Amino acid sequence: MANKTKQSTKTTSAKQTSSKSTSGKSNSMDSFKMEVASSLGVPLKDGYNGDLTAAQSGSVGGEMVRQMVKKQKDSMKKN
Repeated sequence: MANKTKQSTKTTSAKQTSSKSTSGKSNSMDSFKMEVASSLGVPLKDGYNGDLTAAQSGSVGGEMVRQMVKKQKDSMKKN
């Protein structure tokens, strides 16, 4: 019975997280994530993506960080 409670909590958390992604900043981050995933050939979709491998998910997150760091460095060079 304890396992069912944990699963139900995880499901609720996932639903709450996805409903939060409708705010402005998160929405632009989701768009960025989708753009990066597409450029890497990772089949990311709205909603549940549990079918992705850790390598696929990590490559999207890693590339997002690389691009954000590059943008920040470029911005600092201009100042």
